Amino acid sequence: MALPILETATYELSLPSSGVLVKFRPFLVKEEKLLLMALESEDNKQITNALKDIVRTCTFDVISVEAMPTFDLEYIFLNIRAKSVGEIAKLKILCPDDNETYTSIELDLSTVDVQVDDAHSTEIVVNDKIRMIMQYPTIDSFDPSTDANKLQTNQLFDIIAGSVAQIVDGEEIHQAKDYSKEEMNSFIDTLSSDAFNKIQNFFNTMPKLMHEVEVENPKTKVKSKVKLQGLASFFVSPSHMTT
Repeated sequence: MALPILETATYELSLPSSGVLVKFRPFLVKEEKLLLMALESEDNKQITNALKDIVRTCTFDVISVEAMPTFDLEYIFLNIRAKSVGEIAKLKILCPDDNETYTSIELDLSTVDVQVDDAHSTEIVVNDKIRMIMQYPTIDSFDPSTDANKLQTNQLFDIIAGSVAQIVDGEEIHQAKDYSKEEMNSFIDTLSSDAFNKIQNFFNTMPKLMHEVEVENPKTKVKSKVKLQGLASFFVSPSHMTT
């Protein structure tokens, strides 16, 4: 006699980048094991691959995680985690008033969302004739919690080259995918400082998984507001989320 087949609940969410509806299920023991092994390795590449694998399988292999903006991937995973092991996460937060004392809080993950800066734009105006249309980088190419101003020059140029979707020259539209990395980098080399600063601003203001909490330092009794940003702020392991 065959063992019973367990039914798994299905949920739905809207992708922050496009509003497209995506169905997902909670992760199973086999997927939790995969994630725990990756976390124990403390290898960022293994952790990233585990996250991608879990999002891929828990969304029934209907979305391309490799082409997905990082904040979409993080948002999906956070929702998968919440439906898998509970929406209340226990976090340890560093108190900013002394930068040495930690305090514990409980956070309802259902209240966490992707935040969009009012100053954000995917269009970079180079001059009166030329515009650049940007696309969001993936988790393999750029961590959205990174300050673009602190990247090394070669890193920044490579990320920019991979994040340009189109270059609009008057009535002519150049698709970035039709040009080599070297050609794109050569074009970027000719940009003015003002245009380059606009590109850096695109990265610094692009949508991020973010939530603001208020904490009280148990030693000094000082209350402070802390911005949690990026998946790492909300997640360490599926069974006990602490940072």
